[in-house]
Amino acid sequence: MATPKEELIAARFKTTLALFEMGEAMLRQKLRRKHPEASETEIEAHVREWLERPPGAEHGDGVGRRVAWPRRS
Repeated sequence: MATPKEELIAARFKTTLALFEMGEAMLRQKLRRKHPEASETEIEAHVREWLERPPGAEHGDGVGRRVAWPRRS
């Protein structure tokens, strides 16, 4: 049986996933309006590209200088 803390964490995670899915759906709608001639395959390619290289965070959303990953000593 889950503890109250574990249940809270699970609920927050479910909320996070629901918000992510909603954001993806909104992005798809935006892309369909912007590119009405695009096929579903092309829309999905745009979504995938956006997820891999989000505008404004092309190198990730962390602060600091870029380093190779995994780090090598």
